[in-house]
Amino acid sequence: MLLCRSKGPVGLVQGLLLALFMCGIANLANAQQKPPVKLVLQITVDGLRGDLLRRYGDRFGKGGFRYLLENGTQFANANYSHANTETIVGHATLATGAYPSSHGMVGNVWFDRETGELSYNIEDPDSPLLPSRGEKADAAQLDPSQKVSRTKGRSPVSILASTFSDELSVHTAGRSKIFAVAGKDRSAVSMAGHAGKAFWYSTDTGDYVTSRYYYDAYPDWVAKWNASRIAATHAGKSWELLNAPSSYLLAKFDDRPYETDLRGYGRTFPHPFGRVDSKLFPTLLFVSPVGDQLTSSFAKTLIDNEALGQGDAVDYLAVGFSSVDAINHFFGPSSLENEDIVLQLDRTLEDFLSHVDQKVGLENTLIVLSADHGMPEMPEFMAEKGMVTGRIHSEDILKTVNEIGRAKFGIENVAARFFRPYLYLDGAVISNAKLDVGRVEQVIADGLTKMDGIALAVASSGIRHMQDTPLLRAIRNNTHPERSGDIYVVQEPYWFLFDKGSIAVMHGTPWKYDTYVPIIFAGPGVGAKTIHRPVHPVDIAPTLSAYVGVKPPSSAAGEPLEEVLP
Repeated sequence: MLLCRSKGPVGLVQGLLLALFMCGIANLANAQQKPPVKLVLQITVDGLRGDLLRRYGDRFGKGGFRYLLENGTQFANANYSHANTETIVGHATLATGAYPSSHGMVGNVWFDRETGELSYNIEDPDSPLLPSRGEKADAAQLDPSQKVSRTKGRSPVSILASTFSDELSVHTAGRSKIFAVAGKDRSAVSMAGHAGKAFWYSTDTGDYVTSRYYYDAYPDWVAKWNASRIAATHAGKSWELLNAPSSYLLAKFDDRPYETDLRGYGRTFPHPFGRVDSKLFPTLLFVSPVGDQLTSSFAKTLIDNEALGQGDAVDYLAVGFSSVDAINHFFGPSSLENEDIVLQLDRTLEDFLSHVDQKVGLENTLIVLSADHGMPEMPEFMAEKGMVTGRIHSEDILKTVNEIGRAKFGIENVAARFFRPYLYLDGAVISNAKLDVGRVEQVIADGLTKMDGIALAVASSGIRHMQDTPLLRAIRNNTHPERSGDIYVVQEPYWFLFDKGSIAVMHGTPWKYDTYVPIIFAGPGVGAKTIHRPVHPVDIAPTLSAYVGVKPPSSAAGEPLEEVLP
C-alpha cells in the first residue's frame, strides 16, 4: 500500500486534502505503469461446437473447462456471422474482430486470378519453412485444402487487417511478447498476427516448426524441444479410451459404416499409431489426444523460456488445440471418438492452466476460449433420424455448371474451378462468346439452386442488390471483391459438399451447427455468469482491446462485451 504524508504549515483539513490529492496522483501513476493483467491467453479449440461442453460437462475435472465455466462469463448464444465457416476464416475473425469481407481470409483456399491457380490462405513463397529436420510434403493427407499449396512458405501477409495482438504491440511500443502455438499452421499464423511469432505442428516430423518470416534460426529452446522427439515416444502405442466404455454417452457409436478408417487406424478403439518410421505416424498422433498434448507441452515450454507474463507490459499467447476438428472430420461429432477427445482435452487443458497458474498466476491472466467453427453431423447419421440428406462432390457441381453453359448459352467448359463454397467461371470462354458476364452468372446460379441438395447459389455480381436476409448477409460478410468466387454455393442442411476422399464430414456452411461456438472469458474482474443474448466472435477482439486499453483492430466490426469489462 502506498502511504502519503502531508508536511508543512497547513491546517489539518488542508493537509488531509493535500495528502489525498498527492496520494491519488501517485496511485494513478502507479496504475498507469502496471498492465491490468500480465498475460492475455486466447485459447481456440478447432471444431468445438457450442453444445459439446454441456454434452460432456458432467465428467469434466475441476481445473479445465469446468474452471472456466464456473469462474468466468460464458456467452451461450454465440454464432459466427459469415457464411464460410472454415478454419482460417474463423481464426482470422477471432484475431481481427472483422468479417472476411474485410480481413480477406474468405476460405482455406481461393482462386488467384493473377496466377490462374488455387492459392492456400497463408502461403508465402518469400517466407520459406525453417526446416527442423527432413520435412517432405505438405499435410494434404490430413487436410485436402493443402493439396493446392505450391510452397511451404507461410506468413500473415495475406491477412488484410490488423489483429488484437498487432494493436497490443503498437500500444506497448513492441514491449509485449506475442506468440501463437497451434496444431495447424493457419491457426497459429493468423492468431500471431503480423507482429507476433508463430509455431505449428509438422505432420512430417512431429516437431513444431515456423518460417523465415519469424526467425532466421530456431531459438535454442525450440531446437531442444524438437530434439527430445516427444512424438516418437508414442510409437507402437494406441489411442485408448480415457474412462471405462460404459461411462460414455456415445458408447454404442464406436463403429459406424460411414466413419473413416485411416489406413489401418480403424473405426473402433483402440486406434494404433503404428511405427515411428511410418509416413502417417505424425498424422495419426494429430488425429488423437496426443496432438493436443504435444501443443500443450510446446506452449508450456514457450511460457517458461520466453518468460511470458514476467515483464512490464502485458504479453499475449494464443494456443490452438486442433485435434477435435481432425477427429470430427473422420468420425463425426456424435462418435465415441469425439466424446473421448473432448474429455481428454479437458485433462490437457487442466494441466496447461495449472502451469499458467504456477508461472504467471491465473489471477494475473485474462483468458478467452472459443472455437473457429462448429461441425455438422454426418449425412448418413441424420438420414437415420429421418432427414433427407446426401453427398455432393465438387465434380458434380462442375458437371452441372458445364451442362447449364452448354444448354443455355452453347458454350463449353464455362466452369474453371470449384473449391467449396466458391465457383469460378472461365471469363475467357464467356468473353469469346460475347456474352454478358452478369447474366451468365445469374443463369448458372439459378440452375445450381435447382440442384438436389443445394439450398442457394448466389452470383457475386448481383449479391449487393438482393433482398437482405440473414443468409445473404452472411454471404456478403464473406465476400471480398478480389478473392471471392463468381458464385457462392450453399448446400441444404446436413448435406455434404466437398471433394471425394477420406473426409467423412465437412463444416463450412452458414447453418447453426457450423456457426455455433462457445465464448468464455475468465480473469481479473470477470464475474461468473452465463449470458444468453446473441453475441458474435467478432466481438472478442474489441473486448480484449477494451479490457487491456488499446485501440481496436483496424477493421473490427464487433462491439466490446460489456459483461466482461471490469
